Amino acid sequence: MTGIPCANPGKKNTPYVIDLRSDTVTLPTPEMRRAMAEAEVGDDVYGEDPTINKLEQRAAEIFGREAAIFVPTGSMGNQIAIKLHTQPGQEIICEARGHIYNYEMAMLSWFSGCVVRPLQAPNGLMSWDLVEPWIAPSIYYRAQTGLISLENTHNMAGGTCLTAEQTDEICERAHERGIPVHMDGARIFNAAAAMNTTVERLTRNCDSVMFCLSKGLGAPVGSMLVGSRKFVERARAVRKALGGGMRQAGILAAAGLIALEDGPRLLKQDHENAKFMAEALARISGIKLDPATVQTNILIFDVSGTGMDTAEMAKRMAERNVLCSGVNPRIMRFVTHRDISRADCQRALEAVEAACGRGAAVSS
Repeated sequence: MTGIPCANPGKKNTPYVIDLRSDTVTLPTPEMRRAMAEAEVGDDVYGEDPTINKLEQRAAEIFGREAAIFVPTGSMGNQIAIKLHTQPGQEIICEARGHIYNYEMAMLSWFSGCVVRPLQAPNGLMSWDLVEPWIAPSIYYRAQTGLISLENTHNMAGGTCLTAEQTDEICERAHERGIPVHMDGARIFNAAAAMNTTVERLTRNCDSVMFCLSKGLGAPVGSMLVGSRKFVERARAVRKALGGGMRQAGILAAAGLIALEDGPRLLKQDHENAKFMAEALARISGIKLDPATVQTNILIFDVSGTGMDTAEMAKRMAERNVLCSGVNPRIMRFVTHRDISRADCQRALEAVEAACGRGAAVSS
């Protein structure tokens, strides 16, 4: 399957749409739908859903951890971890474009009573040299550093990847100071695929890791939070407080299991498609993108040179049945995924050229 039907799939002559807005738009496969229909279920709040239990056990095994917990969304997983790692009035160090800072509704302030100490890192990649100067000194009138949050891959930096060594150094130095480290690993399997390593190796020194089943791995719903057994026991109580007790959720976990086992092997194709698009976009007059920065399935590029803002470009693309969205008026974001083929990428590039042809010259 490639491309995505427009809304209202029961309507005749539904246009074929190429959706590059996110890898969250992937549709469940027929295998996932069958597994969901046939899933053995129970009440997960009582710990009695066998399919949920199997998914949590498997996630913990893959990450080399004692335990894992299924949550409805990645944001909930991140916020549970922040709540457990911090105390009200503390600071959280993260990259300035980080998801927990920009796209989770200031929940770390609402729910955990913390503030962010944002750091601007080259290509979104944090290092100990950048982090260390911003760790608060032990002075009673300074908010203390309660947590360091990393993001791998880094969404708004264009899907860039932290290496295992970079993460290890931050974790080791932070732990020497008694500071925990959380990994927002929404797309950590993309990072592992790009660097030919395992998610266990990339995250082994982090105190907790959140990863999404519903992005590149292709499940319709759900994320996982992994860590120590004690951490996950505490996380279960916080999940319930946030309304995350989902009862017979094995219907969702059944698709998540397939995503977890089969999804990772397909990610390199998404990366190849993104690099193919990056090379072509860089040749279009008015678009600013360095293809060498594209490591995974996310392309972040500047369209200001085309004479359009991102809203206008997205509108012109939608007229050609290609969906995309802007980060801000200058910066556009494309995301490749399982439901986007190489032919879809080519068609999307033709739509970009046509859209730019109205407001800027297209280079040969």
